[in-house]
Amino acid sequence: VKPTVIDVDIYVNSIGPVSSINMEYQIDIFFAQTWTDSRLRFNSTMKILTLNSNMVGLIWIPDTIFRNSKTAEAHWITTPNQLLRIWNDGKILYTLRLTINAECQLQLHNFPMDEHSCPLIFSSYGYPKEEMIYRWRKNSVEAADQKSWRLYQFDFMGLRNTSEIVNTSAGDYVVMTIYFDLSRRMGYFTIQTYIPCILTVVLSWVSFWIKKDATPARTALGITTVLTMTTLSTIARKSLPRVSYVTAMDLFVTVCFLFVFAALMEYATLNYYSSCRKPNCSKKKKSVRQDCASSINVFHIVCFFFSPQNYSVLDMRPPTTVITLNNAMYWQEFEEACVYECLDGKDCQSFFCCYEECKSGSWRRGRIHIDILELDSYSRVFFPTSFLLFNLVYWVGYLYL
Repeated sequence: VKPTVIDVDIYVNSIGPVSSINMEYQIDIFFAQTWTDSRLRFNSTMKILTLNSNMVGLIWIPDTIFRNSKTAEAHWITTPNQLLRIWNDGKILYTLRLTINAECQLQLHNFPMDEHSCPLIFSSYGYPKEEMIYRWRKNSVEAADQKSWRLYQFDFMGLRNTSEIVNTSAGDYVVMTIYFDLSRRMGYFTIQTYIPCILTVVLSWVSFWIKKDATPARTALGITTVLTMTTLSTIARKSLPRVSYVTAMDLFVTVCFLFVFAALMEYATLNYYSSCRKPNCSKKKKSVRQDCASSINVFHIVCFFFSPQNYSVLDMRPPTTVITLNNAMYWQEFEEACVYECLDGKDCQSFFCCYEECKSGSWRRGRIHIDILELDSYSRVFFPTSFLLFNLVYWVGYLYL
């Protein structure tokens, strides 16, 4: 017994919307099937007999199912959107209009610069290839004008149709597939996520141009930008399903968050190292006074006097006396002691220098000198340069590679 051949033709009326969260898309199609049933041959001057939808249940029709459909419905307004025609040689044409919500497994690694091929898969429910065969009536599938399609975030790139044999425990089935190629538009995510993230990172750099003793201003700016990045990250994730891998947008938002957080930590580091020696100086007030008095024949000593409002430099030459400014004086150790404190104390690492006096001494041989007090100057160059390099690699990598 020869298998029944079903010629299939699909006319795509519209596609969309596409839901990234539910990983599904909606499609409106006219689905036409043509086959021959010798039992329905008739002798008449009429070559074609057109019947209404009530006759559909009285004849045999293919048990076609859409394998990846979640929901599907036929159109019944104002009349059932079905057509049944029978030729006098037994040829049958059966068409109907369907709206299908079909599953589309989106791979979101490159989101929102991703491209997808969403399939529409159909086959027989119970007849294997030995009993029923599907084939395309035309080589290509026709589609309506795309102006009325509700794709919103996507551009329609084209479609292609294929057929294959699928092996199952119930037999081998002919499976037909239409692939709809879609490319995501970046406009919405550029406005809602990328531009705000970039501006927030740039805003965090303003801290580098604010005086280091303006603690409230710099701290408030740093915390505000960190919280803003946290909010942007949460909003960006709402348009995505809860996938376990990192998307392109996740990478960008995370790096922006790290830049903002690093700007806040930069000031925390600067503030700590610029004020860490005050307690040591006050505790050693007595010893410093003795050192200053007993260093007549050693070298030229410069002692720094600080007050909440101002500071002055006293050039002490032997003999000398101690001068108090505004009844509030913090003694700094002389140059040689400062060097050893920077090296031996836990406040500074081996390759860093807390103060200008640390530049001297043999400990610098073969080592890189970084002045902590110049951290803002370094950051004004390092942060914009590194962020620019990151953007260059990011956009070239995702858009062109």
